[in-house]
Amino acid sequence: MNSLLPKSLFAQRRASLMEWMGPDSIAILPAAPQAVRNRDADYRYRQDSDFYYLSGFGEPEAVICIIPNRPQGEFILFCRERDREREIWDGYRAGVEGAIELYGADDAYPIAKLDEIIPGLMEGKKKVYFNLGAQHEFDTRVMNWVAHLQGRARQGVKAPGEFLMLSHLLHELRLYKSADELNVMRRAGSISAQAHIRAMQKARPGLFEYELEAEILHEFYRNGCSAPAYNTIVGSGSNACILHYVENRRQMQAGDLVLIDAGGELDHYAADITRTFPVNGRFSGEQKAIYELVLASQEAAIESVHPDNHWNKPHEVVVDILTRGLLDLGLLKGSYEENIEKALYREFFMHRTGHWLGMDVHDVGDYKIAEEWRQLEPGMVLTIEPGLYIAPDCETVDPRWRGIGVRIEDDILVTRQGHEILTLAAPKYVADIEQVMRG
Repeated sequence: MNSLLPKSLFAQRRASLMEWMGPDSIAILPAAPQAVRNRDADYRYRQDSDFYYLSGFGEPEAVICIIPNRPQGEFILFCRERDREREIWDGYRAGVEGAIELYGADDAYPIAKLDEIIPGLMEGKKKVYFNLGAQHEFDTRVMNWVAHLQGRARQGVKAPGEFLMLSHLLHELRLYKSADELNVMRRAGSISAQAHIRAMQKARPGLFEYELEAEILHEFYRNGCSAPAYNTIVGSGSNACILHYVENRRQMQAGDLVLIDAGGELDHYAADITRTFPVNGRFSGEQKAIYELVLASQEAAIESVHPDNHWNKPHEVVVDILTRGLLDLGLLKGSYEENIEKALYREFFMHRTGHWLGMDVHDVGDYKIAEEWRQLEPGMVLTIEPGLYIAPDCETVDPRWRGIGVRIEDDILVTRQGHEILTLAAPKYVADIEQVMRG
């Protein structure tokens, strides 16, 4: 087991889930399927986040069963058997013995015996928890197991009668990060911050966007990240106005800003940082005005992250500051009230201010409870990422503003006292950025 997290933490998670599941229930969760990249080449395998959260097990072709109060053991893992020939080609396997010894399974069986064994585990249970719709082929398999049990009703066999979404319970657990998880996320944030610093140091006119992407990936991998947490965005010039630009092929020019949205993944936990800086190391007057407006809104939004506020408060803060600033700069016209009422700021700021962060970069967890924005609580981690994007063909503004795109993003932990910035090491003040770029 190569996880940075202790094996005991996975056991605690399973215990918490079982408390919520209650008696006479079973949870069934398949591993992520392998995905073909092209022809006979697969994408590098990455385990399903829910599956890894409960087990720490990183192999494909596996299924978890969790059965509260089962006398023979509550955690059952189906996995591939050891196979010397396949291990020579594809890498080592834990096997059923390793599932018990390394991953704490109470029982382990070959994945080939899944259809033979699972119906017996489901028999007599009232509730089945699984993620309906996540894997359609697996949905069919679960229904076949139930049909098999229903077909034996005359023999006194009782099939489950209630099917519930496992994600409803599991994703609420995942929303609150433990101390061990936060240590991993702090490290992921630190590595990712250093990657952004490296990009700032290497940037200069004439380089291609993909060359900065290469510098970022170098820093991720050399510090232990398994992969970027998402496709890296390196958007220079007007490409910075494309929110999810990932082509990264343009040659950067003097006078360009470059927007980099990049975070590493460390032991299945994501960092998510965006920084925007001038390719030649000096902000122009217009670039600086837009940048400092976005930065002011981000800092105020971060200050609003504390347990006394709800999820949407940082977004409300950002919208207020950006609207007032755009009016001051002349990019918006009319009254403040009219611009807020009609959401006219959305021409330049068209996305939300953040999202949950954890094992997935857009992590799980409800944003509303009973139709109300949920209260922020200690242990939650979110991003704060305001931006302004003035399209190069925007005819409502003076040409000197056109093609400027700025986003600034940090990862924020909610604490009892307020908040902690997990990505503080990445420079974001104008003077600090220009100093880093001067070397």
